[in-house]
Amino acid sequence: MIALALTLALLTGAAPEPALPGPVPGEGSADGALREAKALRYAQQWYEAAARYRKFLAENPSSPRVPEAKFWLAATLESDQRWDEAAAAYTEFLLQHPDQRLLGREAKLNRIRCWGIRQGQLPAATPGLVAALGDPAVEVQVAAALQLAKTGDTRAVDGLRKGLALPTCADACSLALISLGVKPQAVQNPTQARFLVIRIREAGKADTVTIRLSLALARAVGNYLTDAQIKQARQKGVDLDAITEQAASLPKGSVLLSVDDHKSKVEVTVE
Repeated sequence: MIALALTLALLTGAAPEPALPGPVPGEGSADGALREAKALRYAQQWYEAAARYRKFLAENPSSPRVPEAKFWLAATLESDQRWDEAAAAYTEFLLQHPDQRLLGREAKLNRIRCWGIRQGQLPAATPGLVAALGDPAVEVQVAAALQLAKTGDTRAVDGLRKGLALPTCADACSLALISLGVKPQAVQNPTQARFLVIRIREAGKADTVTIRLSLALARAVGNYLTDAQIKQARQKGVDLDAITEQAASLPKGSVLLSVDDHKSKVEVTVE
């Protein structure tokens, strides 16, 4: 159980902080409100921070920073261990802002953690976890499977088997399968020794998000690209459907693809 918990924590790590601008003369009240909410969150004054985010959302419904505020409201509720409210807030964020790729990924994983804690108590928890087994992202499927396995739910088996190919949670998935009475089979795949490293820098943000994927899951790269970037990659001769084979034929350190648009710049290297 300890190994399960530690690995799940790695899967569902907190999203990187959005880069907030420094104080400037004549700073807008909306930016100031978000800065105040962030300061309260840093001070672990969860209740006050959540109230400030809610006030911002009520007073600035058309602000371009609404998606950011909704995500951090949900994250604040989660930090305050208000699991049901947090899960509902993450769901609202995902439904209303499906274009938020990076925060959307974190919202899905964090919601799974909330649902996992509330299995057997919150009616939406188990159905939500089962639905997440069909998510396009393998890491989301595996996170949901690990939570379901805690209650002995055999619907987790397929997701756990997929997790055997992920170095970050292979051991936890093996233990979970054993707990369900299923013998885990080692994944024999020569491409596992390599990884794809995805580096994403979103427009207007200083920090670069780094994601590592087993080469066996290389096709998941497309989940991190916008439609324009996918088109650009294909124009450069990158076949996303055969990306595993392309990556396997390149020496380590090679840049597999580099694409950018007005939203972000994405570079994928073989390591």
